Amino acid sequence: MSNHDTTYAQLDAWIDAHFDEEVAFLQQLVRVPTDTPPGNNAPHAERTAELVAAWGFDAEKHTVPAAEVQAYGMESITNLIVRRRYGDGGRTVALNAHGDVVPPGEGWTHDPYGAEIDNGQMYGRATAVSKGDFATFSFAVRALEAVAKPTHGAVELHFTYDEEFGGELGPGWLLKKGLTKPDLMIAAGFSYEVVTAHNGCLQMEVTVHGKMAHAAVPSTGVDALQGAVAIMNQLYAENRRYENITSRVPGIQHPYLNIGRIEGGTNTNVVPGKVVFKLDRRMIPEENPADVEALIRQVIADAVDGFNAGRTDEGIRVDIKRLLLANAMTPLAGNAPLVQAIQKHGEAVFGDTPPAVGTPLYTDVRLYVEHGIPGVIYGAGPRTVLESHAKRADERLNLEDLRRATKVVARTLFDLLQ
Repeated sequence: MSNHDTTYAQLDAWIDAHFDEEVAFLQQLVRVPTDTPPGNNAPHAERTAELVAAWGFDAEKHTVPAAEVQAYGMESITNLIVRRRYGDGGRTVALNAHGDVVPPGEGWTHDPYGAEIDNGQMYGRATAVSKGDFATFSFAVRALEAVAKPTHGAVELHFTYDEEFGGELGPGWLLKKGLTKPDLMIAAGFSYEVVTAHNGCLQMEVTVHGKMAHAAVPSTGVDALQGAVAIMNQLYAENRRYENITSRVPGIQHPYLNIGRIEGGTNTNVVPGKVVFKLDRRMIPEENPADVEALIRQVIADAVDGFNAGRTDEGIRVDIKRLLLANAMTPLAGNAPLVQAIQKHGEAVFGDTPPAVGTPLYTDVRLYVEHGIPGVIYGAGPRTVLESHAKRADERLNLEDLRRATKVVARTLFDLLQ
């Protein structure tokens, strides 16, 4: 057995010996809610900093100014950086996981904040996405330091809190402020693939203005809901067209559009005077975001013109507001050491080589890549988002995936810091 093989075995053994502690750490994180919205996430950062301090980890607290957070639509954000420097020279590798989550919603059979363990699975909001990787990454670093005792390079833990809103006040804020500039980075993900590319995302809010009227005399008003239906029908027709556009990136299929929220009207017996809907347009890496947004705006404008054509009243009008523009992530050439190390150790620990693929999700990693920092997505989780129940009831994490992913990341850090 080579010296490296001996170290890998010792890393694995340390993680096994401390796994109950790792599970308990994750349970404590899940039990502090971080529903976004409303996005009051500073308390979770405080709790995380308190927990890691017990290991001698100093978590720098970078609080985003309240005015910026509130203008963004959230209540509080404190991002954490834990810097572990081992000596001069060598790479700095960042590990990023986000603590914010969508609210639990209905249909849970377990307490969404209970972190209950049932049949080898931990249930709770954020167990899989992505408080689970607060644990993966923290215990991988602890194992690395206990066993390998690196003498150069550095590791940084980035715990951030606005991925659900796009990441601009999480990693984006840390990077723009010059608070970090690692050489490589790994972001929270799942255990059975290394993600090297992902979709972009455009989110827009469309407000349709009509004119309220009594339902008994509808001709005296302009029905904003009928106008919104006309617009949405054209957007859904556009969505069907996207099925004929294919990405060249394995794991990513075609663009798509979803209208995820609609609200409006005053009462059952009133012609609606205003309707608001929000749309989400996923962009494949080959698409140009500016072109995509311009086309959607044109589809909406054409639908408004069609609805208003031939009317004798003022018709409907629309206001369109962009809520989010997250660029797609395309691989940087420098990500090869990350991919190679994770694939090597993924095969050793899981028995299969995790393929390097794209994902239809969008993530914080794009923000690092846009700053020239090669990154990949890898962490503790199942084969698919569907299996994890992320953003659905009964989100869960298989604890064996957590154990094994922690080993893969610890081994990978050892290789990268050589």
